[in-house]
This record gives sequence, structure tokens and C-alpha cells, in this order.
Amino acid sequence: MKIGILPIANVDSAILAEIKEKLPLIFPNTACVILNEVPLKAEYFNRKRQQYTSHAILTAIQKFAAKKPDLHRVLGVVDADLFVPELNFVFGEALCPGKAAVISLWRLRPEFYGGASDMTLFSARALKEAVHELGHTLGLRHCSRASCVMYFSNSILDTDRKQSLFCEQCYLHVTIGISQLE
Repeated sequence: MKIGILPIANVDSAILAEIKEKLPLIFPNTACVILNEVPLKAEYFNRKRQQYTSHAILTAIQKFAAKKPDLHRVLGVVDADLFVPELNFVFGEALCPGKAAVISLWRLRPEFYGGASDMTLFSARALKEAVHELGHTLGLRHCSRASCVMYFSNSILDTDRKQSLFCEQCYLHVTIGISQLE
């Protein structure tokens, strides 16, 4: 599987490099490339909520991905606060199944919660969200096991509690999904 990591607006290059390096350790037979940055359009911003609508960004990523037949998946990475109408915020969103996903770094930094800057924790959180959303693109739904990366993160505590790995059952589905791409 080949994953394109798409920075949307200004994204920390160190985080992009971490995601690129670590995704192949979780997804078998995977290569990652960092794509050229695209802008975060003002039309995605909801003034009333002071957040960006993740669905609009995901739709743009889907259109971008359709023009990249050499990529199996495109993971958008944005440093902006995202929401869907039913929730206060989301860490990410993906087509399930599909070729496009997006994660937000905004609420993954310890500083957002009043903590000290911690690049190791920030990087681990970003990886978990990237793996989670890419899992959705392979057709996985949320898992009931709190330690599985596919567990729904209702808060940052859920993200911190789970691993960056799939449980046995979810991993089986991932390997089947990836083998169908080859």
C-alpha cells in the first residue's frame, strides 16, 4: 500500500516525518510519501463555531486523491480545530471504506490541555489518530476494545489509553484490506 501524507496549510515537518516513518511499522508492506502542501481554504471555516468542518476538508482530500492513481490512500494532516455537526470536535475523519482521511493536530498537543510541551506524547497521539483514520479507509469500524487503535476517542484520555496498534481481530481485517490493494 502506498500512502500519501498531505500537509494542509502549515504543519510541523517533524510530525509529518514521524508519521511517515512509523506508519509502515504498523501497516504491512506500506510505503509513505509526504506530498506538497495544499492551502486550508477559508470556506471550510465555520464562524459560529470557530472551527473548520472536517467533512469539507475530507471532500477536498477525496477529490485530490482521485487525481493520484499511484496512491492507495491520502492522509490529510491539518493543524486546525475540526468538527462534525453532531460533535463538539473531532480528531479526524475518514471515508469508510475509501481513499481519503484527515487528522487534526490541534487538540493533540499537551499544551492544548494546559500541559507542558511534549514532542514524544504529541507524536504518539498523532500516530494513533493517523492509524485510526487509515483503518477506517480500509473498512474498519470502531472497536469495543479500549486498547485497540480503532477504539473511538471521545476525549484525549481515550487517545492516550489506547495503543497505536490494532487488536488481533482488527489487524486481520487490515491485512485482508491491504492484500486486496495489491
